Amino acid sequence: MTWDYTFFGSVNGLLGELPWAFALVLVTTSFGTALLAMLAIGYLQPKRRVTWDKLTGVSGDDMTFLFEDEVLVDASEEAHVFLASGPETLPPWPRFLALLAGSFPDIGGRLGQLAELGELELRARDGKSRLDAELKHGLTRFSLHQGEEGEAVEYDSFAVTAMAEELDVLRTVVDDAPVLAWREDENGNVTWANGAYIDLLHRMQPKKATLAWPLPRAFSHSFHDCEADVLHRVSITIPYIEQVIWYDCSTREMGDETLVFAVPADRLVQAERSRIEFLQTLTKTFADLPTGLAVFDRGRQLALFNPALTDLSSLEPHFLSSRPTLVSFLDHLREAQRMPEPKDYKSWRASIAELESAASEGMHQEIWSLPTGQTYRVTGQPHPDGAVAFLFEDISAEMSLTRRFRSELEMGQAVVDSLDEAIAVFAHTGSMVLCNRAYQELWNCDLVGSLSDVSAQEAVRDWSALSDDDALWTRATRFLSGRSDRRSWSVVLDTAAYGLVTCRFAPVAGGASIAGFKLGDGAAGAPERSDVAKMTA
Repeated sequence: MTWDYTFFGSVNGLLGELPWAFALVLVTTSFGTALLAMLAIGYLQPKRRVTWDKLTGVSGDDMTFLFEDEVLVDASEEAHVFLASGPETLPPWPRFLALLAGSFPDIGGRLGQLAELGELELRARDGKSRLDAELKHGLTRFSLHQGEEGEAVEYDSFAVTAMAEELDVLRTVVDDAPVLAWREDENGNVTWANGAYIDLLHRMQPKKATLAWPLPRAFSHSFHDCEADVLHRVSITIPYIEQVIWYDCSTREMGDETLVFAVPADRLVQAERSRIEFLQTLTKTFADLPTGLAVFDRGRQLALFNPALTDLSSLEPHFLSSRPTLVSFLDHLREAQRMPEPKDYKSWRASIAELESAASEGMHQEIWSLPTGQTYRVTGQPHPDGAVAFLFEDISAEMSLTRRFRSELEMGQAVVDSLDEAIAVFAHTGSMVLCNRAYQELWNCDLVGSLSDVSAQEAVRDWSALSDDDALWTRATRFLSGRSDRRSWSVVLDTAAYGLVTCRFAPVAGGASIAGFKLGDGAAGAPERSDVAKMTA
């Protein structure tokens, strides 16, 4: 109202000051602009959807529906009641088709022609009822008519037909389901059962042609007071074949009664038994292993261990049974002096992280030299589910034997290195396996630092510098390769570089052969020589 007064007050002021004609033009222009603005606002606003009554002019008592594509725009009161009798889980369009499919079998295919024809009339199976469909302005109108015109209809035949078909389907599904289903009252009496339950009763009582009512109980256990959504595993025995059948049962409350479902669980029970037997076999196997086994789950908690672990780790069984973490387990190993003592705590934690990371990524192995003098081999191996298994082996005896063997090898090498004679030993395959220091100095050979084996042919090629007697070196090659007589033999060579050189060849244990070279005065006791080498066998 304040705006009106202000506006007209301004107009009166202008009329008093301006000429009358100019004021009239100004007022007309202002009202015209306002009118155009109102028309523009009305045009830009979305149009309201045409309702069913405005489109068809029918009364609200008819069973009529109005759809825009598959969206229900409007419906009469009886139509809403009709839709409410359909499956509640379906939206209006598929619910509408589901209710009419029993009376109009080809309704889906016929409605596909509506876009082309514009109007359709479908007759029901009874020959009296019909469905009229009309497509107009993007909206589809459906009108249901029951019976002939003028005939009084006492009930909704479409809903009854749909419910009868749905009931028939539900009965078929329930009776053919491979699941037992029955209903119990508060006294444990079976008041209803499906086909699978009846078949089971006939199997349990094959001599009875008919069953009494109420139906006999297949299970001795009562499920009326059982907690809902909890599986109860029960078994029954078929008397004449002594077969035990297992079921997993679940319950639902239905008023004062209880609905019970029983799913066959024979395969599951057999699988669980196989798993238990397999675990028992593994447990017995692990119990007899001298290797300590510790399996940590994906949360790095101890999930499995064997008795050998308690002996090797010196940890109490009750501690291991408490499922300690990997860090706690290794910490107790360190306290029990069953793992190498770290320089500091920080480096120890870093070594644990490296051990866990390496074991979870692939096969990992470490050698632990314990303060007690023992030696453990620790092997970590990942599992597909994220678990990690550690194997603890006491290899103290193995390491002692290895050290002893290495010591003997070093002593043997020292002995042959102390000899003046240049000695080389060849395996039965013809490869050089040992030579002393004198041989290395004579032939400039480094067997230890060489990455490749020295064959008899290569060695003889170096020795041929002493003499150009091909027959001599051919015999030497055949002897060292194990392809000739295994008797010892020797030869004295008169060389320009070294003077007298005694070459001897002798067999040793294991099919190996030895070649020795003695220079200068050491050859005095050798066989007689001449300008040509003389060989003696």
